Amino acid sequence: MRYAVLGTGNAGRTIAARLVSLGHEVVVGTRDPQDTLARTEPDRIGNPPFAEWRTAHPQVGLAAFAEAAAFGEAVVNATAGTTSLVALEAAGAENLAGKVLVDISDPIDISQGPVLNPGNTDSLGEQIQRAFPDLKVVKALNTMNCKVMVDPSRVPGPHNVFICGDDADAKKSVTELLHSFGWPQDSVIDLGDIISARYTEMLAPIWLRILQKLGHTDFNFHIQVAGNEA
Repeated sequence: MRYAVLGTGNAGRTIAARLVSLGHEVVVGTRDPQDTLARTEPDRIGNPPFAEWRTAHPQVGLAAFAEAAAFGEAVVNATAGTTSLVALEAAGAENLAGKVLVDISDPIDISQGPVLNPGNTDSLGEQIQRAFPDLKVVKALNTMNCKVMVDPSRVPGPHNVFICGDDADAKKSVTELLHSFGWPQDSVIDLGDIISARYTEMLAPIWLRILQKLGHTDFNFHIQVAGNEA
């Protein structure tokens, strides 16, 4: 299957690499491919520049958002949650129409602590669905570190992943994708329609705050997972 993974940060790279390992074709979407490839310095948390990462993953393509979205039969939103709508607008409604979009991002405003924007009475998942009514949005994988997203065995014992969305067939296809990542059959909990995205997004600030208060040196890594580069 052909996937467009929008976003060049940790989560986007991790998802893209896993999809390729499963035999899928993948193009990563970014605002400006030439600018992305021209970066030579590590990012703000020390990850190698995208060009260096791509050298180690030559099967992964890179294109502007619109070209990537047109390529993908399905789309993964791994952009920064606070700029996801802008990125998806650049991808183009005509390139997204009728496709399943797995929304793994959280609208974290790190300048405030972190906090959600929007939050409580709305969610990024709902905003995306309203802005692109022909898109089949499924919120998933946004409650955990990106390494766990694609390899749940990194966490010992039974644990769960949540999905929600308005389209039953889309949720079924995302559930199958999660199973291919290693999530057991009974680990996927369907919370219902896309309104439930506001509840799963609420989990992000608490686990990020816990990491911060426990003094984890990789706190900024997890912050970037919640809000990836484009």
